[in-house]
Amino acid sequence: MRRLRQLAQRTPPGRERYVDLLRALAITMVVLGHWGVTAVGYDDGRPAGHSALADLRWAWPLTWVAQVMPVFFLVGGYANAASLAARRRRGGSAAGWLVDRSARLVRPTTVLLLVLAAGAGIATLRGADPAQVRTVVWFATIPLWFLVAYVAVVALTPPMYALHRRFGLAVPVALVVLVALGDLGRLLGPAALADGNYLFGWLAVHQLGFAWYDAARAATGAGAAEAGATPGAARAGATASTTAGAGPRGLFRRGLPLSGRAGALLLGGGLVALVLLTAVGPYPVAMLHIPGERLDNAAPPSLALMAAAATQLGLILLLRRPAGRRLRRSGPWQAVLAVNAVVLTLFLWHLTAAVLLVGLLDALGVLPTPPVGSAAWWAWRVPWLLALAAVLAVLVAVFGPVEARTRRPPASGPAGTGRRRLRAGLAVAGYAGVLVGLLLNSLATKTAPEPLGLPAPALVAYLAGAGLLRLLRSGRAGRRRPG
Repeated sequence: MRRLRQLAQRTPPGRERYVDLLRALAITMVVLGHWGVTAVGYDDGRPAGHSALADLRWAWPLTWVAQVMPVFFLVGGYANAASLAARRRRGGSAAGWLVDRSARLVRPTTVLLLVLAAGAGIATLRGADPAQVRTVVWFATIPLWFLVAYVAVVALTPPMYALHRRFGLAVPVALVVLVALGDLGRLLGPAALADGNYLFGWLAVHQLGFAWYDAARAATGAGAAEAGATPGAARAGATASTTAGAGPRGLFRRGLPLSGRAGALLLGGGLVALVLLTAVGPYPVAMLHIPGERLDNAAPPSLALMAAAATQLGLILLLRRPAGRRLRRSGPWQAVLAVNAVVLTLFLWHLTAAVLLVGLLDALGVLPTPPVGSAAWWAWRVPWLLALAAVLAVLVAVFGPVEARTRRPPASGPAGTGRRRLRAGLAVAGYAGVLVGLLLNSLATKTAPEPLGLPAPALVAYLAGAGLLRLLRSGRAGRRRPG
C-alpha cells in the first residue's frame, strides 16, 4: 500500500489516467468473462471445458461490449505512441524502444511457458498421455493467441506511427477497407484473403490509439499526456505543445476528436452499423467465437468487430471526462495502479487457474458439472468465480513480481550508424523469434502428443527470440568491442 501511495503521488499531472483505467477494466472483463462462460463436463472420463455461449443465445448481443480486445489495442496504441515519442525526444532510437518495450511483454510470458513446460514434462515422465498433456497446456495457453497479434503490432509501432504522423486517420480507414476486402474473401472466396485481417483489424484500432495520444497531447499542452512518462520527459515535451495538434484536417488529421459530440456520433453510428451487419448482413451477432457459425467475428477480426470497436470508442469518449475526474482521487487511482502493475500476469495465468481448480476438484471427486443454463449451473457461478479468484490470487502473488519489478531501462545515447543498424536487426530477429514461437504454439492442434505440452520448435523459437531480446536489454548484444 505504501508503494502504491508513492506511485500515486509521483503520477505526472497531465497523465491520461483514463487509459490505465480502461486497461484494468478490460483485463478484469476478460478474466471474468472467460471464467463466467466456461462450462465443465466430462469427455471419456476426463474433465473437459468449453464455452457456454453457444447455449446462451440471449447473451450474444452482450458481447458487443464484453469483447474488449479492441480496448486493449486502443490503449496499447496510446501507450506505445506516448513512450515512443518520449524516447525519441530523449535522443533514443526506435530499435532501442523496441528492445526496452519487450521487457514487460516477454518476461512474464517466458515464465508462464517455462512453468507449463516443466509441469508438462514432469507429468509425462510420471506416465501421463502426451496428447492429454498437450490438451491441458493448450487450454492454459489460450491467452497467447491474443499476444501473437499484440506483439506483432508492437513490433510495427515505429513505422506505423510514422504513417500516422503523415496520413493521420486515413491509415485506420484504409486498414478497415482491407478488413472488408478480407471478409469478401471469406464470403465469396478465396478464404485465405482474410488471413491478413488478423493484422489489419488490430492495427486499425491501434492506430486510433495513436490519434488519441496526439489529441490528448495537444489538449494538455504536450508530453505530460504521456502514459508512463516521467515528469522530466513530460517537461521535455512541453516545447512541442504548440505543434502537437497542428497539421492537416479532415481524414488526414492526426488527432482523434475527443468531444462528447464525437463520442455520441461514434456510439450511434457504430450501433447502427452493427445492427445492419448482423441483422441484415452475413455476420453473427456474437463478437466471440460460436461453433457452427459461418463467420467468426474475432478470428480473424471482421468488419462487424470494427463496428463494435467504433461503438466502444464512442462510449469510451462519452465517459472520459467523468471518469477522469474520479481518477483524481487517491483511492480509485491506487486501485488502477495495483491492477496495472500485474495486468499481464492476470491475463496470462487466469486460465491456468481454471485448469488447477478443475484438476483439484476432479481429484477430490467433487467437480460439479450441471447442464449449461440450468438453475444449478447459474448457482455454481458465484462459488466458481470466487474459487478461481482465490487460485489466481496465489498465482499472481508468486509470479506477479516478475512483471511488477520490470523497470524501464534508461535511454541510451546516440550511437554510430553501424551499431544502430546492427541493434535494429537483432531487435527484429528477437521479435521474430518470439512471434514464430507463439504462432507455432497457437497453430498446433490441442490433441497433438507433446511431452512438454508445447511444440518443441515453438519453444525453441520463442526462447531464442526472448534470449536475444534479453541480451539486447542488458547491452551485451550489438556492443562494439574496443580495438
